[in-house]
Amino acid sequence: MNQIRTANESLNDLNFSDLHKETAMEANLELVVEYGVEPPFSSVKIVKDIRTGTVSYIVNEPDVGREVAEMTRIARQILISNLKSFPRTEQERLNYLRKFLADFKKSREGVLSKIDLEKIFYLLQRELQGYGPVQVPVLDDNVEDISCVGPNAQIYVVHRKFGSISTNIEFENEDELDDFVRRIVQRSGKHISIAVPMVDCTMPNGARLQATLGREVTKNGSSFTIRRFREQPFTPLELIKIGTMSPEIAVYLWQAVEAGQNMFVIGGTATGKTTTLNSILLFVPPEKKLVSIEDTRELNTPHENWIQMLTRPGTGDVNLATKKRVGELDMFNLLVNSLRQRPDYIIVGEVRGREAYTVFQAMSTGQSVISTFHANDLSSFVHRLEGEPLNIPRAMISSLDIVILQTLTKVGKDTVRRIKKIVEIVDLEKTSNEVVTNTVFEWDPDTDKFTFSGHSYFQNKLLKNGGLTSEQFEMELIKRRNLLVRLGVENSVKFSNFADEIHRMIEKQSSQSKSENKERSSS
Repeated sequence: MNQIRTANESLNDLNFSDLHKETAMEANLELVVEYGVEPPFSSVKIVKDIRTGTVSYIVNEPDVGREVAEMTRIARQILISNLKSFPRTEQERLNYLRKFLADFKKSREGVLSKIDLEKIFYLLQRELQGYGPVQVPVLDDNVEDISCVGPNAQIYVVHRKFGSISTNIEFENEDELDDFVRRIVQRSGKHISIAVPMVDCTMPNGARLQATLGREVTKNGSSFTIRRFREQPFTPLELIKIGTMSPEIAVYLWQAVEAGQNMFVIGGTATGKTTTLNSILLFVPPEKKLVSIEDTRELNTPHENWIQMLTRPGTGDVNLATKKRVGELDMFNLLVNSLRQRPDYIIVGEVRGREAYTVFQAMSTGQSVISTFHANDLSSFVHRLEGEPLNIPRAMISSLDIVILQTLTKVGKDTVRRIKKIVEIVDLEKTSNEVVTNTVFEWDPDTDKFTFSGHSYFQNKLLKNGGLTSEQFEMELIKRRNLLVRLGVENSVKFSNFADEIHRMIEKQSSQSKSENKERSSS
C-alpha cells in the first residue's frame, strides 16, 4: 500500500524507532535479514535460532500500550457509527481516515501525541481496509503463502528465500479468527457461514484465499490459506534468470505457442504451474483471441483480445436431475460456451472435472488449448486422465501435443522451481495401445542444467512445413535464443509489453533476413 506513505505527509519526521519499542533480541537468536514492508509502520526480521538452526518470520508493528489500544477502540466506534458510506477508492478512504483522526485528536486535546495518532492511523486502516493481523505478510513481496490452522496457533508463511517458516502472529481466540475469516471473505465478494463453511475466492489484491469457518469442516476451528501472486507475473526472461527454464526451452515453448500446440503444465502443489502458464501466454501473438476459464482468478496476460471467464456457485438445494444449484456455472458450462466464441486459444486454469472430456474434444477438432493439471509425473498424469471421474479415452489423449512437468526441489540450501521435463505426445502405438512419447528437454539435478535430447518431433514438423532448410531453421532458433538472452541482460522488457516487443523484434529480424536473402539471390 504505497498510498499510505504518499497520503501520510506527516510521517516525514518519523522513523522506525519513533513507532516501535526496540526490544533486545534473545541471546540465542541471530538476525539474518531485516526489511521494511510499510515503512515506517511495519518491518520484518528474519531470525535464526543458533541452537536449532530454525528460522522464524518476526513482524514488527507499532508498539501499542493499553491507553493507545483503548483510544483506537473508541476511534473505531465513532468512525463506524458516523460513517454513512465508505469512500470508494483506496486513496479517498485514506484521506477520509486522515481527516477523521485530525478531528478526533482535537476532541481529545493533550491526550494523544503525534506518535500515538500515527499508531491509531495504522491500526484503523489495517483493520478497515487492510488485512488485520496478517497485513504484513499479505503485503510482503517475499511471501508466497500464508497459512493459519486455527486459533492459538502460530501462523506460518512460505518465504521465497527461506521456505516454510513460523511467524510471531496468531489469533488469540476463536471469535477473533471467525470474525477475520468472515470479513476477509466478504471483502472478496463471497459469503461464508455455517451453511456454507468453505470458500475458495480471490482477495482484492489478487491473492487466492481458501477459508473454512468454525468447526464444521476443520476440527480446530476456522482456518485459511492465502496464496500470493506477483502483481506483475514472471516473464520468460525472469524464469530464465532464476533458473526455472533455459533459453533453449523458452525458444521451444515460444515456437510451440505460436504454432498452436496443445499443452499441459503438470506438477504437484506449489511447483509453479500457473507461473509457467502465465509466462508462456506472453508468447501468444498480440492479435490472437484468448478465452480463459477458471474457478479462482489466477491467470494474467496483457493481451487486449482476452475474455476472462470465472465459475459461479449457485444458490439453494442441489437439483437431483442436474446435480447443480440454481444459477451455478461450472467450468464445463463455461468451456462449452467458450467454443462458440471462436477463440484462437482456450486457457483452462486447471482441468480436474467433467470439463476434461470437452477439453480433449476441443483439442481433437483442432482447437488450441493450454492448461494445468495436478500430477507428479507423466505416468500418473495419463492414469488420472483415464480414471474416474475424467474418463478420457486413450485415443483422445494423443491429441495433446506437449506436457511440461514442473517440480519443487532443493538445489543446495535453496528451494527452487524447475521444469523437470518437456515431453512430446507423439502417437498411440497401434498394437499395444501405449502412448508414444519423446522427451525433448530434461533437467539434471546434479548440475542444475537442462539437456536437449537432440530430437523434437514438433520442431521437425515445423521445419518440414516452414519451407526452410535445416541451416535456416537452426539460424532461426539461434536468433530467438540470442534475442531472449539479450533482452534478459538489458532488463528492458516488462510483463505489460513483452508480447508486443518480442513479436515486433522477431518481425524485424525476419524482414532483415528476407532482404538479405533477396540481395544474395540477385547477386
